[in-house]
Amino acid sequence: MDGERWTLDVSTVILHDKLFTPGPVEVSEKTMAAFSRPMIGHRGEAFKTLYRSIHPQLQELFGTKQPVFLSTSSAWGVMEAAIRNLVRQRVLCCMCGAFSDKWIEVARRCGKEAEPLQAGWGEAIDHKALDRQLATGKFDAVALIHNETSTGVMNPLPEICCTMAKYPDVALIVDSVSSFSAVPIPMDASLIDVLLTGSQKALALPPGFALFSVSEKAFARAAQTTGRGYYFDFLEFKKQQEGDMTPTTPSIGHIYALQSKLEEIFAEGLTNRYARHARTNALVHDWVRERGFDFFAAEGHRALSLTCVKNNRGIDVAKLVRDLREKHHLVIDGGYGKLKGQTFRVSNMGDETEETVSHLLGCLDDCLLAQGVP
Repeated sequence: MDGERWTLDVSTVILHDKLFTPGPVEVSEKTMAAFSRPMIGHRGEAFKTLYRSIHPQLQELFGTKQPVFLSTSSAWGVMEAAIRNLVRQRVLCCMCGAFSDKWIEVARRCGKEAEPLQAGWGEAIDHKALDRQLATGKFDAVALIHNETSTGVMNPLPEICCTMAKYPDVALIVDSVSSFSAVPIPMDASLIDVLLTGSQKALALPPGFALFSVSEKAFARAAQTTGRGYYFDFLEFKKQQEGDMTPTTPSIGHIYALQSKLEEIFAEGLTNRYARHARTNALVHDWVRERGFDFFAAEGHRALSLTCVKNNRGIDVAKLVRDLREKHHLVIDGGYGKLKGQTFRVSNMGDETEETVSHLLGCLDDCLLAQGVP
């Protein structure tokens, strides 16, 4: 106002720390603007039109002719749903890291019999070991995480799916949270029965939302399974989706953000998107080798959307993470669970480009030099 002096209190200015963590990842201003669009009624024509408009693109992204469902939950909700809907006899849980190791706990808490197919952290699931277990006839479902985000391992999905084809009565449940849309995962061609993903990783959306699709075999299995509950009942999702609706109140903001993201994905083109993730991942891998670090994940089984770096050089990982945030306002992960300090994880998924990843790597170099690490 006239005659008054206005001053800016710089102590109130908060600088944005950009996320290069493997979930949640950075969400663009464009996506956040879409997330903040005005509300619409979730039981009216406007919502039906919104869901109907994105469904064909979701089917293409999933590689399926089956319906694609929207769940107002994290991916863990759909993981539990898959166990409740599909497991009648016993589930074989493929375990090779912090997230996949939780599969067996989820199954047992749902009252299901479950056994582990355990690989070491940093190792991938062996499809031959899977074959031996399935040959026993004890299992009617297999639970697999495609990308084990805690270790940077990408499990060999083509080999696993070929093994599963020998056992048509066994359902395959695949969590693709940190690989979905970063690498192609053709659900129908791979004979996957439940393919699920979350919003906050490769899709680069705000957390708290999940997407999934279900095969005809899985629907038939669900119809014969008791204890499905209501919130995550696959048959209820199918019934409501046929009318372009969701069984329960959806997160409208997430769906607007998803619509915006799908526009970006298909404007770029799926092939180009996959190639971009491969290029940015290669930049990180080149940096790891040139700086004398090792990979935690075994060669031939490394994720293309993130990298888990082994701290073989004995650096102070906590200091590296802290300095990167304080000096450059960039955030990486200092190792998950029992790997904290022994590894650090760098994400290249979502909207990241060769330019943004190169900038991150240059800032990492600056922070390492500050530790006296050339």
